[in-house]
Amino acid sequence: MRDAFVGALTETAAADERVVALTADLGVGLFDELARRAPGRFLNVGIAEQNLVGIAAGLAYAGKKAVAYSIAPFVTARPNDQVRIAVAAARADVTLVGVGAGVAYGALGPTHHAIEDLAAMRALPGLTVLTPADPAEAAAATRAAIEHDGPVYLRLGKSGEPNVLPTGFPFAIGKAARVRAGGDVTLASCGAMLGETLAAADLLARSGVRAGVLHFGTVKPLDEEAVAAALRTTPLLVTVEEHTILGGFGGAVAETAAEAGLPVTLRRVGLADTFAEVPGSRSYLLRRHGLDAAAIAATAGKLVGLRAA
Repeated sequence: MRDAFVGALTETAAADERVVALTADLGVGLFDELARRAPGRFLNVGIAEQNLVGIAAGLAYAGKKAVAYSIAPFVTARPNDQVRIAVAAARADVTLVGVGAGVAYGALGPTHHAIEDLAAMRALPGLTVLTPADPAEAAAATRAAIEHDGPVYLRLGKSGEPNVLPTGFPFAIGKAARVRAGGDVTLASCGAMLGETLAAADLLARSGVRAGVLHFGTVKPLDEEAVAAALRTTPLLVTVEEHTILGGFGGAVAETAAEAGLPVTLRRVGLADTFAEVPGSRSYLLRRHGLDAAAIAATAGKLVGLRAA
């Protein structure tokens, strides 16, 4: 996803002189082509994330399309006050890009994990939150974020993610997409968890359970109609996110269903109320914390069995 983001950003910056990219001592060599094609519009502020956000906001006030890139917790948690006041409250035209969503930086531990960023960012008034599933959608989401008028948080995986959506799959801010049909249970996921979610649907199919898969490339604004449509098909819903279950994507879906009075039996798959303190690869941490395909399928299978009983 990272390389797809940089490629889309480079093309956009080359075509639009308003676009300015910033980073905080991250991605050595990553932005060389952008700096060549958009001279004077790439800035490395050093290890100073509060300055990263503040400078991006100042550029936005001056009419620029500012894109501030760092590891996800370093662009959401460390400079949270600057994000809250200089970007969100000011409705500044800034795209905050967090790479390494969830436990993508697995072995580096909780300092580099982003397991509460969705909760923090979706709570900020007027801030749009994008969660693409794969490299192709990350490129499309990058272009959409820059075109959008107002603050955006673009949450990316790290690198090496496969394309899991069909070629040419459309991306639109605020719109979810039904990736697979199925009437027994709906699996709704956001971001890079789509791959594990599709694999879980395959596991369920072997047991005769038809699982629909709904992908949310936007967490805020949430596609409430997509939630309602899924529950009209089946009242059984499992949300999947590489994030704590507190205040994130699953919480947003539960709020929507409850406030609309929709009939639902819902289970949230995500990290429990814990940090991922034991180091390891992303795949290891997904297994350890019950976020891999087998765990998702088991949760959905129990839900279907409960309903049948």
